[in-house]
Amino acid sequence: MKTRSTALALALVLPLGLAACGSDEVGSTAAPAASSPAPSAAPSSSEPSGDSMRDPAAQVFGAACSAVPNDGKGSFSGMATDPVATAASNNPLLTTLVAAVQEAGLVDTLNSAPDVTVFAPVDDAFAKIPEADLKAVLADKPTLTKILTNHVVAGSLSPDEVAGTHETLAGTKLTVAPAGDSFTVGKEKATVLCGNVPTANATVYIIDTVLMP
Repeated sequence: MKTRSTALALALVLPLGLAACGSDEVGSTAAPAASSPAPSAAPSSSEPSGDSMRDPAAQVFGAACSAVPNDGKGSFSGMATDPVATAASNNPLLTTLVAAVQEAGLVDTLNSAPDVTVFAPVDDAFAKIPEADLKAVLADKPTLTKILTNHVVAGSLSPDEVAGTHETLAGTKLTVAPAGDSFTVGKEKATVLCGNVPTANATVYIIDTVLMP
């Protein structure tokens, strides 16, 4: 695990260095630390069988999942065929996050990252940040990159695997805890609104709060 995590971190940190020079890239992941399995209260979709294993919509959980389109590139099936940054750009819940990723020059890095888990804040999560502060962060690429990479960990983690403490690409520790039929994430205790969303190279957990390093 340590060897894989180190190799993954190196593979992703090198492109991040180029991002500061203006490339269109996205920060991705570091290695998960000891993660504990989700409790029995974890969504039953984490153990799909038969046709559900081939149907991305059958594996997701959370009230906000109903806001995702039923068909097209922004649907669960459509997102499952695209790498994570591209998939997010087609999701109507994640327009501000996508703009931030583009502003940081991190699109290519996220799209090319192997197996990662992304905790993706919805637009309303960014709306909680005072407008002046958000504009300042969006204009500060190093700070923006640190914040965005704080939302990414190594490994495509299912609901049975996501609970625990993980190291982010930003080098911080992120704790995910069971909370009823869902999970909370980070010291902010962000709630997972729609979880276990598959993309071509990542598992996405859509959350209601921006996670600060």
